[in-house]
Amino acid sequence: MKIFDLTGKTAIITGGNGGIGLGIARGLAEAGANLIISGRKKDKNERAVDELRSMGCHCVATVCDVVDQSQIDACVELALNEFGQIDILVNNAGIAIGGPPEELSEEAWDEVVDTNLKSVLRFSQAVHPHMKSAGGGKIINLGSMYALFGSPGSIAYAASKGGVIQLTKSLAISWARHKIQVNAILPGWISTDMTAPVMDMEPFYDLIIARTPEGRFGEPDELAGAGVFLASAASNFVTGISLPVDGGYSIG
Repeated sequence: MKIFDLTGKTAIITGGNGGIGLGIARGLAEAGANLIISGRKKDKNERAVDELRSMGCHCVATVCDVVDQSQIDACVELALNEFGQIDILVNNAGIAIGGPPEELSEEAWDEVVDTNLKSVLRFSQAVHPHMKSAGGGKIINLGSMYALFGSPGSIAYAASKGGVIQLTKSLAISWARHKIQVNAILPGWISTDMTAPVMDMEPFYDLIIARTPEGRFGEPDELAGAGVFLASAASNFVTGISLPVDGGYSIG
């Protein structure tokens, strides 16, 4: 359908070299978008680019740590130099550090919050003037089920993802006048490198499966549809939402 067509559009995807980020990247590539894959590991970036190019996507990668403003600026500059525009930003990069709340260090808290929340604001600020001058754009932020329910063992992660939801709403209100739609996707339990250890954590894993009506973990490519929707003209009157893609986990 033409309304979902992203031909000629350019997207930056942070953490786009694996997991959910790469799943969304595949969807945007299939819809015709040009891609900038941002990730901290060069070899992983190159593997992702090779795969996306094999799909016919015009794609380049850059090593970028989202806590470093100079690297954010360099990523934006690369996108402009390569494609001349930035139409879509997917703020996907994230980390988690677990442990009891009473043992969480300030250093660990700052590392998680800076990566998962502050970087969303910084990257959004960096692309804003280019989207504004172009007459609009799409920003997609990745939240989490922990933004809704909290986590006794990953409080910095949960707090940062809760912040992502409120930041999404606030940017949506602020930038609607510039025709920039800002939305969030809330993944449920998805099979990624980050969640792989949970598979061996009984009874925790069993409790997740029991709560999920679909009865399984999702796959990264199952985030692609939501990504394409929120990146395309199909969502031009959708802003400030947090869309669960969770197999029904959040119903209960």
